[in-house]
Amino acid sequence: MPAGLIALALGGFGIGLTEFVIMGLLPEVAADFQVSEASAGWFISGYALSVTVGALLVTAAVTRLPRKPVLVGLLVLFIAGNFLSAIADNYTAMLIGRIVAALCHGAFFGIGSVVAASLVPAHKKAGAIAIMFTGLTAANVLGVPFGTLLGQNFGWRSTFWAITAIGVVALLGIALMVPKASTEPTKGLRSELGAFKSGQVWLSIVVTVLGFGGMFGAFTYIAFTLTEVSGFESSAVPWLLVLFGGGLFVGNFLGGKAADKALDKSLIVILAGLVVVLVFFALTASNSIATLVSLALMGGFGFATVPGLQMRVMHFASTAPTLASGANIGAFNLGNALGAWLGGVTITAGLGYTSPIWAGAAITVAALLVMLVAAAAARGGGAAAPAATPDVDHSPREATVA
Repeated sequence: MPAGLIALALGGFGIGLTEFVIMGLLPEVAADFQVSEASAGWFISGYALSVTVGALLVTAAVTRLPRKPVLVGLLVLFIAGNFLSAIADNYTAMLIGRIVAALCHGAFFGIGSVVAASLVPAHKKAGAIAIMFTGLTAANVLGVPFGTLLGQNFGWRSTFWAITAIGVVALLGIALMVPKASTEPTKGLRSELGAFKSGQVWLSIVVTVLGFGGMFGAFTYIAFTLTEVSGFESSAVPWLLVLFGGGLFVGNFLGGKAADKALDKSLIVILAGLVVVLVFFALTASNSIATLVSLALMGGFGFATVPGLQMRVMHFASTAPTLASGANIGAFNLGNALGAWLGGVTITAGLGYTSPIWAGAAITVAALLVMLVAAAAARGGGAAAPAATPDVDHSPREATVA
């Protein structure tokens, strides 16, 4: 395994920890700043919105720069944001720190995906992307529970100091381990924007929004489902989420392997599997054993789509993949927001705490249908397929990412 992939995964771990650990520390942060739960919630939603904006604007701003220095600069931004959060003495300062840290998120994973793919042979590119995203899944499995425990015992600021330190280590790792030759700049913003002429790029982004939206539609309100429907005590919820995080970890790894073998086919099978899991979960949520199985499978099938969807966008934007890759990271976060919103609508309508799972299943069905259309168009070489280029083989297995 190239050492650069380990450094990229560590950066992903720190960024994932920044995004998710605040959920477990929100009561402590809200009490410290003497704000309501709704106001404290902006530390989460403000971060997500900033990720979407940064994925496009920051990536577009650095397209002409060599990718390795850009990755180092993004981690400097990440370190600065978490440092501001750690020393924040009021609500506004904390929110600014969250926004600063979030601006690097989309660009780091977007550019990092391109760099990760460039470090390995063509038939291992999706697997390399999966390794980088392993850092994000590990943040859910290990980082969030221990980060929450650290913050509850030594104050929430201690968690952000720890994340800042992780950022410094990741920065040094990328500076030392990522080879310069794999991080050449692109041809410029006009070239990057040209990738969006491909209908397949847009179809892939739509699948990302809907597919991830389906999983997060179910996951956002999972604590209510576990306590009010499945009958678990609230104290058990953090450890149940470790089970979900374990599913993310395994799904990410296996999804990358499957995508390297058969990209479109694997995505169709995984999305269909996620629909089945969500329907099963909704029907059996009152059974605690079935719920445990559903949690693990929901995480597994949900995150198994990530390396394949990221690789698919990069494949059909193969001559200029950086901005399209960043846009797809923004699409993941847009999907999170869509799923959370629709799940909230169903609860507000009085449909119960399994209704977000049904909503997630419906969104995932839409993702599967779009994926079927995209795959059919790619096989037929129709208008949705990219124009051929002299140096790119449009077989998903053999494509070379610039």
